[in-house]
Amino acid sequence: MTRLALLQMTSGVDPAANARIVTDAIAEAAAGGAAMLLTPEMTGLVDRDRARAAAVLRSEGDDLVLAAAREAAAAHGIWLHLGSLALKRPDDKLANRGFVIDAAGTIRARYDKLHLFDVDLPTGESWRESASYSAGEGAVVVDTPLGAVGLSICYDLRFAALYAALSAGGATLLSIPAAFTQPTGAAHWHLLQRARAVESAAFVVAAAQTGTHEDGRATYGHSLVVDPWGDVLLDMGTEPGVGFADIDPARVADVRARVPVLDHRRAIPEVARA
Repeated sequence: MTRLALLQMTSGVDPAANARIVTDAIAEAAAGGAAMLLTPEMTGLVDRDRARAAAVLRSEGDDLVLAAAREAAAAHGIWLHLGSLALKRPDDKLANRGFVIDAAGTIRARYDKLHLFDVDLPTGESWRESASYSAGEGAVVVDTPLGAVGLSICYDLRFAALYAALSAGGATLLSIPAAFTQPTGAAHWHLLQRARAVESAAFVVAAAQTGTHEDGRATYGHSLVVDPWGDVLLDMGTEPGVGFADIDPARVADVRARVPVLDHRRAIPEVARA
C-alpha cells in the first residue's frame, strides 16, 4: 500500500498566506507517512478582481508559492503535485499551470490546463477564463511514487477524451485538482470523478478548493480519492485540511484484467449522419 495526502483549502487573495498553508500541509503530509501531497487548482491565489490579482501574480521563476513549495518538499522529503498556480506568461496572458515536484524539490513535470471554463450559470455567475488565460497544448503523464500520474485541471474533467489519452499513455492514477463551483459540484462532481476512474480503470485523486473565498466566490470541496472500480476511498466533505488515503497500485492491474477496457478501445470512425 502507498499513502497519499490531499490538501483541501480555501485559497485567498494573498499568495504569501496561501504559501504558508501549503508548506504547513507538506509538513503534515510527510509526518503522516504520505509519499505525495496533492493540492487544488489555484493553490496560490483565488481572486476574480483582475486588477488586484495582477499586482501579485508573477512568472514561474518568480512565484513565491512555487518556490516555498519546492523548498518544503525538499526539506520534508516528500513528492508534491501543486494542482495549479496562476502564472504570468511572456505574451501578457496567464497560464493555469500544475507542477509535479519530487522529494528533492526538483520540478519533474508541468501541465497547462487544456480546457478553459467560459460559461454563464443560471445562478447569475459568469466565468470567462479565456479572457485572461491561454490554454495548454498537450497531455502529460509523469512517474511518481504513486505510479504513473496523468495530469489535468478542473474543467478538463468533463472531457473524457483527455483521460482516454492519459490512460493510453500509461497513467494508472489521474490527478484532477479543481475549484468547482457549488452548483456544478453538487450536480456533477462525484458522478464525473467516478466515471473517469471507471472508464480508465485508474485511481482518481481530486484535491479541491472549498468554502467561501475572500473574493466572494464559493467552491464545492469534497476532495476525493476514487479507486479503479469506482469506489470512493476518501471524501473530505467541506472542511479545509489535510486528508490521507492508502492505495494499492496492484488494484489497477486487477480491475483492468476483470474489465479490459483499455484493450478493447477502438478508433472511432467518421460518424455517418443518416
